[in-house]
Amino acid sequence: MADILPLREFEPSQRRYPPGMRVGLLAGAGRFPLVFAEAARAQNYELFGMGVIGMADESLAGMCHHYSPVPLARIGQAIRWFKRNKVDQVVMAGKIEKTVLFQSNRIWRLMPDLRTIHLWLRYACENKKDDTLLLAVIREFERDRIHFASALDFCPELLVQHGFLTRRKPTAAQWKDIAFGWEMAKEIGRLDIGQTIIVNDTAVIAVEAIEGTDKAILRAGELCKRGGFTVVKVAKPQQDSRFDVPTIGVQTLRSMHEAGGRVLAVEAGQTIIIDEPEVLELADKLGIAIVSLNAEEAQLRVAC
Repeated sequence: MADILPLREFEPSQRRYPPGMRVGLLAGAGRFPLVFAEAARAQNYELFGMGVIGMADESLAGMCHHYSPVPLARIGQAIRWFKRNKVDQVVMAGKIEKTVLFQSNRIWRLMPDLRTIHLWLRYACENKKDDTLLLAVIREFERDRIHFASALDFCPELLVQHGFLTRRKPTAAQWKDIAFGWEMAKEIGRLDIGQTIIVNDTAVIAVEAIEGTDKAILRAGELCKRGGFTVVKVAKPQQDSRFDVPTIGVQTLRSMHEAGGRVLAVEAGQTIIIDEPEVLELADKLGIAIVSLNAEEAQLRVAC
């Protein structure tokens, strides 16, 4: 079996994707696959999309040159489809819901094929962390010389820029919560638990796990009825940009507004904003502060 290509070989500065080449898309839930499809087509790539049934947006089919739905546990089916279409560069985009793995009768619900069973037993028997499972998928595709690239190789403009992104800025107390939450968010990222911490008055209100950012925010609203909390979302220290890049969008802001969140702090150059103009317009309308910074700045603001 060929080794997995190291992450550095997938960095945009070191890779060239000529217009017209075939690019695969393995799509989960959310807006990100749609935005990636738009960017890929705008750059004249021939896009071959596979959407995970029950997760991928149905409108994705009309945005790809070639499209096929695929059940979650049919890795072999996905590999065969990409090989049949001579696609050897694939991008993952969108959230893969892990909760299905913890339902009763999961084997009968998922009906995994042989390749899925192989990756499960060969690469994911030790634990079911996000990185473990997604790297297992990459390994299984690599056995057929199908390599995964980062979506950011194709649309790096989606990465959030540094600075204050909204008219409203965090207060001194909220900066203290950002610094407090930042360190903990990095630690849960290191442990591959999640990427988001919700904080109020230097107390952790909620920690993101398999439920995802939006549900963690809504849970924080149930636990902190007075609202006013801060959401801190960062990249993992070992972040692999081929999957699970921190992402925020309009729905993040809607969840914060519903739950009572007032500040969103994200990591500069490491976080994707989907539909950025709409996100920032909505944040200003709702009075939510969004700031993009790095760890050193988070600590420095408090010290000052």
